[in-house]
Amino acid sequence: MSERPRAAPVAWRRDPWWALSLPLLVFLALPLVALLVRTPPARLVANLTDPGVLQAVTLSLATTVATTAAIVLVGTPVAFTLARRRFPGRRLVDTLVDLPLVLPPAVAGVALLMAFGRRGILGGWLGSLGIEIAFTPIAVVLAQTFVAAPFYVKAASVGFAGIEPELEQAAALDGASVWQVFRHVTLPLAWTGLLSGAMMAWARALGEFGATIIFAGNYPGRTQTMPLAIYVGFELDLDAALTLAVILVGCSFIALMVVKGFLRRDVEMT
Repeated sequence: MSERPRAAPVAWRRDPWWALSLPLLVFLALPLVALLVRTPPARLVANLTDPGVLQAVTLSLATTVATTAAIVLVGTPVAFTLARRRFPGRRLVDTLVDLPLVLPPAVAGVALLMAFGRRGILGGWLGSLGIEIAFTPIAVVLAQTFVAAPFYVKAASVGFAGIEPELEQAAALDGASVWQVFRHVTLPLAWTGLLSGAMMAWARALGEFGATIIFAGNYPGRTQTMPLAIYVGFELDLDAALTLAVILVGCSFIALMVVKGFLRRDVEMT
């Protein structure tokens, strides 16, 4: 297959598109620069010892790791099905997966509360068994999973769709079972998409706010993640809020750079 012809390089000083791009680029960069300027490294390190900051960071990391693991576990079959199967209602399922991407986070929080709250569809039954979900760390994980799962499913689906079926068929003809083919052929070939999707889901879960505050509440040390602590910090402790904001920006930046690195490596190998 012939390579796509590359555009001829143009010196950026003579390229009018750079000038047209500057307004949006400056607008996107200026708030981040202002945030870093207002939070010098010395103050950032000092604020990291604050108990409230440590609690929020610890809870965010613990819940997002659990969320990412849950998303990978339950999202991989959905991604594989959407990528490799054709069935009635496929477009409806695909739309259902995409819906949290455009749904207002507050609506997601209310919907989760109506499903798993004390008066929810499942919440009342779970309550009779002594299981409380709303306003607990489990609610944080569920809220994060609801809003972040589409990022993993879409990326993993692209990874699965890019595999040549002949490779899996060859393994099956050699006597491999369905699960052996998936483990030893499909997963190694789709790992870039799966890992990129997991990183994007983790970053989205880390920044989740709206659904969490409605479904899980904002209790320090219990359900107060970093975004929720920032919300409170603007009224009580601005330095702590700025510290957490810088941490979130850094984590998001690193996650995006890792994803872009994997995608670039995958493109160069193909």
